[in-house]
Amino acid sequence: MSDAFTDLDTSDELRLDDRTIEDEITITERAVRRIAKVLAAEAPGTALRIAVEGGGCSGFQYRFDFDTARNEEDFILEADGAVVIVDSMSLMYMRGSEIDFVDDLMGQAFHINNPQAVASCGCGTSFSV
Repeated sequence: MSDAFTDLDTSDELRLDDRTIEDEITITERAVRRIAKVLAAEAPGTALRIAVEGGGCSGFQYRFDFDTARNEEDFILEADGAVVIVDSMSLMYMRGSEIDFVDDLMGQAFHINNPQAVASCGCGTSFSV
């Protein structure tokens, strides 16, 4: 585990509005609508969990899962039926990011617009910092 993880202060009070976690992660209206639509078909209490893990062609990759578990250190963002969970370690790599949903000729997908990423791959799920 990187020493950078030990520098993350998870005791900060959360300041949640309908779109941000600590004013650090935002969700576009398109993403809110899509997440809410997908979660409506899942079991009650299900959320979209977004995590950063090692791997992918650029060093890190995003993992998107459905999850009903909540951990004490998780950051939870709720808006209009959309619930997103980000663990505290992943939050360190996602600060300042925007979660978006894109529907174009290439297909439909969630995209993380991450200002910390210095490089990314064409698929949009792998990045380096």
